[in-house]
Order: sequence, then structure tokens, then C-alpha cells
Amino acid sequence: MAGKLQSLLPPILLAVAGLSGLLLLCVPTRDVREPPALKYGIVLDAGSSHTSMFVYKWPADKENDTGIVGQHSSCDVQGGGISSYADNPSAAGQSLVECMEQALRDVPKDRHSSTPLYLGATAGMRLLNLTSPEAASSVLAAVTRTLSQYPFDFRGARILSGQDEGVFGWVTANYLLENFIKFGWVGRWFRPRKGTLGAMDLGGASTQITFETTSPAEDPANEVHLRLYGQYYSVYTHSFLCYGRDQVLQRLLASALQTYHFHPCWPRGYSTQVLLREIYQSPCTMAQRPPNFNSSARIRLSGTSNPALCRDLVSGLFNFSSCPFSRCSFNGVFQPPVTGNFIAFSAFYYIVDFLRTVMGLPVGTLQQLEAATVTLCNQTWTELQALGPRQESRLASYCAGAMFVQQLLSLGYRFDERAYSGVLFQKKAADTAVGWALGYMLNLTNLIPADRPGLRKGTHFNSWVALLLLFSVLLVAALVLLLRQVRSAKSPGAI
Repeated sequence: MAGKLQSLLPPILLAVAGLSGLLLLCVPTRDVREPPALKYGIVLDAGSSHTSMFVYKWPADKENDTGIVGQHSSCDVQGGGISSYADNPSAAGQSLVECMEQALRDVPKDRHSSTPLYLGATAGMRLLNLTSPEAASSVLAAVTRTLSQYPFDFRGARILSGQDEGVFGWVTANYLLENFIKFGWVGRWFRPRKGTLGAMDLGGASTQITFETTSPAEDPANEVHLRLYGQYYSVYTHSFLCYGRDQVLQRLLASALQTYHFHPCWPRGYSTQVLLREIYQSPCTMAQRPPNFNSSARIRLSGTSNPALCRDLVSGLFNFSSCPFSRCSFNGVFQPPVTGNFIAFSAFYYIVDFLRTVMGLPVGTLQQLEAATVTLCNQTWTELQALGPRQESRLASYCAGAMFVQQLLSLGYRFDERAYSGVLFQKKAADTAVGWALGYMLNLTNLIPADRPGLRKGTHFNSWVALLLLFSVLLVAALVLLLRQVRSAKSPGAI
């Protein structure tokens, strides 16, 4: 029996070696010794509080693949958002120069003319456009003049709708996490079974919630249909203007002035002078504006570290009194039940990260998030300064921000403990900032095709070497065994 097995080994090994050789010949290959040429794209995210520039890159020969566009570099523009230059529009354009000079260095010179450049403005400019369309147009014209002077392929500056901001943020997150389509080890594209992530963005002037839903939206204004890589997606999205972090803080400040004459969300021992004109100049505080007030007056306001009164102040931001649909989030806005996992970014991340890292408090459940918020709101100014000496400019506002996030998630969006356990607070995915900017560029440059890719990928050089070594080892082993069998057969004692 052993002899038969030994006699069969060489043919078997030769057959395996032959198959390995055929496999080696059949596997498609590509030469990766020379790196592929790269393409670049630039997006300026003109938010309400500041502007950020993102430079993206991708292999030129993989334009319609997935998960290949990544962040090359970024730059934060000094100063406020472009909407803050309503009285001096030319300064809005000038504010972008430093970051644009960095873009000239970050993108290779031979790629300048083919690199698309976009500027998208969000809720800050939406608010300015509501109060003064002429000023908004002047600001956009000023940044357009500045950006047109650079050698990039400038494709315009525009104000995004709240729906655009929400959907593009959702596209960015799921693209980076390869939730739309993924390339498998068998050499084919496939749709991951894990599904998509919902996206929650908290900016300076608005907040967005976006997630895939299977039920039709009762309000068509909250429903978007997308076709990506051959797959249809029905997405719920809504943007709440005046519910961004900065505008919420202004609204709470106005309420504190009128209701308490002190600020329960500010830490005890902290006080500052507030200029009434700055509080009431926003459309978000228009309803709270006194009929007659001295706009140049300054009022000193002190904090009291009172979590209960702070909670009452924040709860007043939400209206749950009426809902014209089967169910709503708040302010009469339709929202289906939240489903699946979510990624929460921008100010969501920074506020929760402060609780986790600076305060050292657990926030894994809604109950823990509420307890952490109460602990934060009980801190005095001296205690907060000792905990976060490098964040003094924002320290006084963290209690109000945390209370708003906790109330928004639990009462506004109606996350229960089970749904909240699926929320990830992150600012990056695949080393790229999560936000609407990448999704915006992917859409405008058609880098996400509507149809599913049908091509197979070539094998990398390392894979080719591994297969070649396997074939060689099997072939040598077969020859050695064959020689041993021949010698054994010639031996005088062989039967």
C-alpha cells in the first residue's frame, strides 16, 4: 500500500505543479515597478465658523474604482467663515490666499491645470443669503475672483443646500469605509453585507442627519434616491438650520439673558461681557430679539454651573408640540425610526471626545452620556481650567454643547440605548476627514459611477513572485521524488 502511495506522489505533485504553472500563466498582471500617475482635486469647505481646504488624490488609472480617493493634505484658513466678511467681501477672498499657496506646493506643478477646484459654502452663507442676498453674492464673487487667479481648473463657488450637505456627508463616510462596494480577494467587486452607516454632522450653523431607509418618506423633501455602483439607495436626510453648535450657543445666550440674567450652562467663576448686537444680529436669534434694545450696549454675564437649569434652557430649543406626520423628530419635521449604525462627526466628535479624554468619563451609553454631561456642567471655572488648560477659548461652552448633543440624540432624533450603542464618534475614516467635501467632489467629478464595475484587477508583482516560487518548489519536489523512485527501482533489493 505504501509503495503504491509512493508511486502516486510524483504524478500528483507534477499535476499540481502543472496546474500552478497554468494558474501563473492565466493570472492577469500589471507592472507596478513604476508608480501610477496621480490625479488631484481641491475642495474648500466654507463653513459658518471657518474655512478648510482639502486636497485629495487618486491613481489616474483607477478613476472609477472604489476606496481609492484619499486625503493628500489639508489647510485651515485663518479667521472666520466667509460669511463673516459680509461688510468687507474682498477680505473673504484674501483670507483664502495662504491655503491656496499651500495647494500650489502640495499639487505637482504638471498637474495644476488638470486639478479641479471647488468651493462649497454651507449654513453660514445660507443664513447670510436669507438676510442679505446682495452681500452673499458679493462674498461669492470675491472668493471667485481670488480662486480664478490660480492655475487650477476652478469650477465655481456655490452655496450648498442643507440636503446636499447631509447627503454628501453620508456618501463620504460610506465611500471611505467601503460600504458601497468592495474588492474581494477572489478578484471581483462585491457589495458588503454590512450595509451603510447613517451620518450625523454638527457644524457651526446647522446639523444634519442622514440614513438609509426602506420605508417611503412621508415628506418627499426628506427623501433622496441615489444610484451608486449599480445599487439603488433610498436615503432619509434633513438639515436643521440654526441648530449648529455656534448658533445654538448664541440662542442659549439670548435665552439666559432674558430668563435668568446669568448663564446656568457656564461654569461658576466665569464671567464675561457680551455685546447685544452680536447676540441678536443672527436670523437664528431674531425671535428672541427685544423690540427695543441698545445694540451697542454691553452686559456682563456670569456662570452658575447649574445642570438642571441648563437642561431646561437647552430643552427650550426643541418643539415637540405638534407633528403632521405619523412620527417626527422635532419642530414638526418627519423622521422615520433611526436604523443601523451611525457615524457622528464634526462638533459631535469634538464635544464627546472632550468628555472622554479631557474629563475622563465613559460615554458608551445614553445614561453614561447624560451622567458625563451633568458632571461637566457641575465643574467650576477653576476646575475646568485645570483639566483643559490648552482649550481655554472653548472651555466655558463645553457644558452647553454637551447638553445640546445629549438632548438632540435622545429627545430630538430619538435614539434609544440600543440605537445609541451603534453610534461611532469619529472625525476621520481611512485617514481622511469625514464631512461633505469629499462626497461633493466625488459627485461633481463622476468618480462614483452609477453602474457596477465589471473589470477584474491585475495581480500585484508580489503575488506574481509568490505564485512563481510555489510553482518552482512543487516542481523541484516532484523531480526529487521521481529521482528517488527511479533509484529505488534500480536497487538490487527492489521488488
